[in-house]
Amino acid sequence: MPLDPTAVGTTSPEWTVTWTDTESLLYALAVGAGQQDPLAELALTTENTTGVAQQVVPSFAVVLGFGQGMPDIGDYDPTRAVHAEQQLEVDGPVPPAGSATVSTTVTEMWDKGRDAIVWTETVLRDADTGDRLALSRTGAFLGGAGGFGGERGTTREWSAPDRVPDHRVDFATRPEQALLYRLTGDRNPLHADPAFAARGGFERPILHGMCTYGYAARLLVHAVCESDASRLAGMEGRFTRPVLPGDALALHVWRTSDDEAAFRVVDADGHPVIDRGRAFVRTA
Repeated sequence: MPLDPTAVGTTSPEWTVTWTDTESLLYALAVGAGQQDPLAELALTTENTTGVAQQVVPSFAVVLGFGQGMPDIGDYDPTRAVHAEQQLEVDGPVPPAGSATVSTTVTEMWDKGRDAIVWTETVLRDADTGDRLALSRTGAFLGGAGGFGGERGTTREWSAPDRVPDHRVDFATRPEQALLYRLTGDRNPLHADPAFAARGGFERPILHGMCTYGYAARLLVHAVCESDASRLAGMEGRFTRPVLPGDALALHVWRTSDDEAAFRVVDADGHPVIDRGRAFVRTA
């Protein structure tokens, strides 16, 4: 059975996610907090340091909404399913601990001929107040799942400014990074099982795209938000190449206005692994 285009508009049953500071601290470690200097990011990695209030890497909000996956969209090969693009809006600082209601809606299904991209939108709301905490929009590339007669979709305009980046941050993931990151909730064997990864055409298990995205979010907090996580109002980017655990990477950032920046993450050869990046900064 192919993908089912009538699934567009389908919303998952609402569910509740609850987390403690253990989960938010684990997420920070899983996206590299403290790797270069353990004392430099204590606000992200500890909850009881004197005079330091815990902050949460904003992209943790995406992880909180992933627990139930997407609604039923028909059949596809899970070994050929990869994260294509991720957009995030956060309405304020993500609480270090809390409870939220979550719902996910299939919003678009693009037929790329041989392949497909399915878009879902996930909303997190505070379980007590009903206030929106975050909205994330996820694009999943499904290899071999096209040909169902849907629209091809559109690509948003983006180009890097024609100048040297205002910020360049070199960093490296660790060889066991995917094994650590999977403990935040994404147990897809593509990131741990060599046989499963080989069936998808990879030489070995690859790093979660959302792990690289989380690295970018954390580094953007420092680069454009003066290390205040509450000021990162949103971000978006397209995953363009796989990253292997242990790879050396670099974040390039161009400040385009007081409340916006363009960015990309590149590998050691300068090839983008996250492209078309935009970060949105809360100025007041």
